Amino acid sequence: MKPSRLATVLQSLMAQRWPAFIWGPPGVGKSSVVRAVAAGARLPVIDLRASLLDPTDLRGIPSIENGRAVWCPPDFLPTADAPPGVLFLDEINAAPPLVQASLYQLVLDRRIGEYALPAGWWIVAAGNRQQDRAVTFRMSSALSNRFIHLDFEIDVADWRAWAIERRLDPLVISFVAARPALLAQDPGDAAAYPTPRSWEMLSDVIRAFGGYKACADLAAGIVGEGAAIEFAAFLKKALTDEDMLRIVADPENAKIPKSLDGIYTLTSWLACSASDATMSKAGAVLLNRIPPEFGVVLARDLMKGRPAFAREPGYRTFITNHGHLLVR
Repeated sequence: MKPSRLATVLQSLMAQRWPAFIWGPPGVGKSSVVRAVAAGARLPVIDLRASLLDPTDLRGIPSIENGRAVWCPPDFLPTADAPPGVLFLDEINAAPPLVQASLYQLVLDRRIGEYALPAGWWIVAAGNRQQDRAVTFRMSSALSNRFIHLDFEIDVADWRAWAIERRLDPLVISFVAARPALLAQDPGDAAAYPTPRSWEMLSDVIRAFGGYKACADLAAGIVGEGAAIEFAAFLKKALTDEDMLRIVADPENAKIPKSLDGIYTLTSWLACSASDATMSKAGAVLLNRIPPEFGVVLARDLMKGRPAFAREPGYRTFITNHGHLLVR
């Protein structure tokens, strides 16, 4: 399921006691969705990497009290007086079978020996599939049957909305929107390959170096050679910041791009600047100068970034002419 649907499902599942397991390839945002859902519910997250545990870690160590052995649970598990939260068991099927076996009781019965998971805590797990070429062990049927299983589906529209909210580099956002097949690819034998995480990484590197030219030689080591070549070719034809500022300065008369790549760049750049009143006003005018299908996406992005955008005359004109497209 798409990330947006997955988030909705997790929000609903949180109200019941059955644990959920999210399956998906590396770097697509499984843990990000879990953290976002928990943050939306104002719940803390304990991120427990099962692959780093030994079979005895969850049980803890014994101490002697009144001549009897009493098990002291590890401090990474929530205490009895802890407020509600989410216990996130990441990389659970990358853990060896003995570690997986140690999780049986915790996942189903919410306890390990004398330790009991406090009320209000919900268990969510995540892992890669065998076809993802990640380190995995076969999950036993006994452990698997303790979860509600959810498949993570990569979706460009959901990723774009997330990337705009996170203020990734507009050129990265526009490139992925124009080349959706490059959002995520099978790694094969390559060390670097495109995933949502690696595009975020490239965006951060571009920002750190003050522009793509200063770090162009790093791109292949982040998103893979093929994606890096296509991204470089895209940038040669993409609008520059100077071009964008020129358009924003005179949105009614400035020459705007006709190519799809150029329109993707323009709309992504405006969407990332939606909270700025000047950009928002320019966007309201430009809505009516770009193809309606792009205008619909831009209108939604600008509304999300600045609700006052709904009062712009250009937006009202767009609604009059193309409002039927917004309700599809």
